[in-house]
Amino acid sequence: MSKYSIVVPFHNEEENVTVLYDRLKGVMELVGDPFELVFVDDGSNDRTCRLLEEIAAVDSRVLVVKLRRNFGQTSALAAGFDHAQGEFILAMDGDLQHDPNEIPAFLEKLEEGYDVVSGWRKERIDNFVLRRIPSRCANWLMAKLSGVDIHDFGTTFKAYRREVIHNIPLYGEMHRFIPALAAWYGASICEIPISNGHRQKGRSHYGIGRTFRVFFDLLTIRFLLKYMTRPLHFFGLLGALSICGGGTVSALLLALKLFTHQNVLDQHGPLFIIAAVLILAGTQLLAIGLLGELQVRHYHAGTQRAPYTIDRLVRLRAPEEPSMLSEN
Repeated sequence: MSKYSIVVPFHNEEENVTVLYDRLKGVMELVGDPFELVFVDDGSNDRTCRLLEEIAAVDSRVLVVKLRRNFGQTSALAAGFDHAQGEFILAMDGDLQHDPNEIPAFLEKLEEGYDVVSGWRKERIDNFVLRRIPSRCANWLMAKLSGVDIHDFGTTFKAYRREVIHNIPLYGEMHRFIPALAAWYGASICEIPISNGHRQKGRSHYGIGRTFRVFFDLLTIRFLLKYMTRPLHFFGLLGALSICGGGTVSALLLALKLFTHQNVLDQHGPLFIIAAVLILAGTQLLAIGLLGELQVRHYHAGTQRAPYTIDRLVRLRAPEEPSMLSEN
């Protein structure tokens, strides 16, 4: 069993695959401990997968996980984590913007006892308006909402203990919030500065639309961290307040009807409707909370589904079995 697993998702990175493999292999061989490289092809439509399989055909330390289509970075990372066998797992991008020479610094912190080691792009060189300002705002909000005092949630360049990352369900765009989710499970987290190089080859997959998805995910994370195991406490509180408000207005209208004999519907029609809507909305919120509790129980029953579909796995067999393994 390998001590270290390096997980790298690729999507249309044919110009960077071979260079990154050579650099990773050189660094990890200098580290000296057994390692494996888990390369995930996230539905590339160029030569990325072919190049990865050619590498796997000559190096038994390389596992290629080919997904059936482009599921996104979070799902690709989840596929890599699920198939990684190392005691320590490190994730990084496949576009050469993460320097493999910085890997030993991550591994050193893991050896010191930390559960999660997060990279910090301290000196960012990307676009100030489109990337640095939105990223700085999102990171500040995430730190405040999660209580995890790190500067950079967004980078993929992170290292984990196997038992920690395997306890965190990944879906949607949640990979950037792994430190916050890990902290909820009681993991110890530290941060180290990393370089932030320019992309030399290939095309960036970042768009401004991704920024808006991050802010929506912030709301999701806040809810998950505080109410993941007790959604009824959130929806139930809102529902109770709504029902109480509607009930109070209804009681006042009833008192007016009984003691002043007013025609409530004619003279206070809007209030009558507001009271009815508040009571109905509160009842629905309570029902949502109860359904959320059922979902939590279902989740803890262990019926989770993977957020990806495997097309095949490719790895060279051990020397005594020199044929290439391909699974559908």
